[in-house]
Amino acid sequence: MIKPLILVSNDDGITSKGIKSLVDVVKKIGDVIVVAPNSPQSGKGHAITVGESLRLEENTTLFENVRAYECSGTPADCVKMARHFVLKDERQPDIIVSGINHGSNTSISVLYSGTMSAAIEGAIEGTPAIGFSLCDYGSDADFSHTLPYIEKLVRQVLEKGLPKGVALNVNFPKKKSEPFKGIRICRQANAKWVEEFDQRFDPYNRPYFWMTGKFVNFDKGEDNDEWAIANNYISVVPCQFDLTAHQAIPVLNEEWEILN
Repeated sequence: MIKPLILVSNDDGITSKGIKSLVDVVKKIGDVIVVAPNSPQSGKGHAITVGESLRLEENTTLFENVRAYECSGTPADCVKMARHFVLKDERQPDIIVSGINHGSNTSISVLYSGTMSAAIEGAIEGTPAIGFSLCDYGSDADFSHTLPYIEKLVRQVLEKGLPKGVALNVNFPKKKSEPFKGIRICRQANAKWVEEFDQRFDPYNRPYFWMTGKFVNFDKGEDNDEWAIANNYISVVPCQFDLTAHQAIPVLNEEWEILN
């Protein structure tokens, strides 16, 4: 019986603890190939490299009995390189998994997330895909409590599939003394980052800036990912790459005089 082929990527880089944990768990399920950035790519969103060259090198030391490649590009680049170069003359992945991200990708963060861009790239190509994130930004974060659930979710998607054009955004609460309450299928919360810019000056008195800010949740519902994480549930949000505001089309057609 042929094992499923699982493509693993991330945005924290190929040497991160999160991707090592993800590879260890999906190795139980199928044949694994890793194509991941050679350096951190957090916050890159769905950026792709078009104005400069890409580099790809095989890495034979990081993962035991797993083909692995490090790419100079973004997470979306990595998935493209895997599908259209590394696996060009081989079978294509049965599923793409991305992560485990060091930090939350709930709510609006999904738009900025390199982790989710790898998963969404899979959905664009018609491959079932999941992005996994842990709400712990520590480089040495403990992922052990997430692994049984990751295995269950990957097996479920391989068995049941996903709707066309959909990828799953899965977020785990930070490890606590009590176990998770369960899994919630959620919507994305209505929340955003309120940015500030800290202006500083270099030795030549030239200004430079660090972006800072705080996360503000406007959502009072109990069916969203922010509520789920705050209440110790694993959140699962189905995401799509079609950003069309379908509900706005009839409004614009009816109210815009320029169209008449």
